[in-house]
Amino acid sequence: MTFTDIIQNQLNLIEEKSDLNCIIRTRDASAIASAGKSSGRLSGKTLLIKDNISIKGEPITCASNVLEGYTAPYNATVIDRIESEGGVILGQTNCDEFAMGSSTEYSTYGPAKNPFDSTRVTGGSSGGSAAAVAADLADMALGSDTGGSVRQPAAFCGVYGLKPTYGRVSRYGLVAFASSFDQIGPFAKTTEDTASLFVSIAGHDPKDATSSKEPVPNLQNCLDAPPPKSLGIPRAFLKTGLDPELSKKMKELESFCETEGISIVDVDLPHAQYAVSTYYILTMAEASSNLARFDGVRYGSRKSDEDVKKLYTQTRSEGFGPEVKRRIMLGTYILSSGYYDAYYAKAQKVRQLIKNDFVDAFDSVDLILLPTAPTGAFKIGKNVDDPLAMYLSDLFTIPMSLAGVPALNIPAGKFSSGLPAGLQLVGNYFKEETILSFSRRVEQASVFTLD
Repeated sequence: MTFTDIIQNQLNLIEEKSDLNCIIRTRDASAIASAGKSSGRLSGKTLLIKDNISIKGEPITCASNVLEGYTAPYNATVIDRIESEGGVILGQTNCDEFAMGSSTEYSTYGPAKNPFDSTRVTGGSSGGSAAAVAADLADMALGSDTGGSVRQPAAFCGVYGLKPTYGRVSRYGLVAFASSFDQIGPFAKTTEDTASLFVSIAGHDPKDATSSKEPVPNLQNCLDAPPPKSLGIPRAFLKTGLDPELSKKMKELESFCETEGISIVDVDLPHAQYAVSTYYILTMAEASSNLARFDGVRYGSRKSDEDVKKLYTQTRSEGFGPEVKRRIMLGTYILSSGYYDAYYAKAQKVRQLIKNDFVDAFDSVDLILLPTAPTGAFKIGKNVDDPLAMYLSDLFTIPMSLAGVPALNIPAGKFSSGLPAGLQLVGNYFKEETILSFSRRVEQASVFTLD
């Protein structure tokens, strides 16, 4: 069987599992044509890309009506790097509109469905990417993580999902939600594939002003770095809202660490309790600014030509969904005269305190362990009309987004319900290799299985 045959079989499988609604479009002809034509770290690997990352010549809608008919005029830097390493991009995945959501229900294409239970959400906002990898529709996928949008769906779908250090991966070609938070990250079924995709896309990019010049570790170092000497657990932060079964999963990992000679240390993240409110103040403000560009003049759909005011009003009111509108309105309020200091400026100060908490914690430990989400995947429709409940599903991922530190969801077996569980390994700035090497040790020891 040729590699082209393998790609065609993969595309056929995508069609067979279309009821999951995790893939919104495929690149049949171009994917097959490119198959096997270049060699590299990702040679022979198939990938899917979240619908907020630009692929030249392909539609990009961010799962929104406001970008109907828009075609990307250039490749995101991560796409160029994937193709240079031989990766074959099969298509684009469903997501929450403009990456604003935690369930992939806020999508113009309808909700994505969890491969383990089609009545359950995939998590969000990169739920389509996580579900596609879990359902074997591709070897790997890319998503974006602003407050947990790679890690939480990875946990809900039982795959690995990495949010790199902020600035580690170029954001050029990623449609902005909250620019000081957004980071592209990989999904895969193994630590090795996760590391391989991470190393392939990471590195400095002069097209992104926030891109770090920190050297990227090679794949071998990511997988074979020395084990951590200590693992920190912020127990005070875990006292509320955590499913008891996840507490047991954490204890299982603690026991493994003890057998490996890794010290378990209690650490304090005193300001993490303010993370959710801080995050939503800041990201809504940034979203209000970033999404002002979608006005019917330059991109996507245009709903009126009568006059400028009607053009803006009708295009935005018909083009944006309810969650995006909610965040734009709240963000505009936060940035308005008289409220800026009370909300935005204060939230920036709290963000710095949260960063300081992580700096202090990593003075005494190599890694931090947290659950990825408070529970497993919830029912489709359960939280879609309850924004607060939806926001709290990212309770344990948001602090790392505020701080900008790397974090990885590792599959942690299943709940008694049969749904996947996930735990989160958090590393110091630019220490992805510490996270990935320890993840591989856990994986090889079969501490957790999805069987």
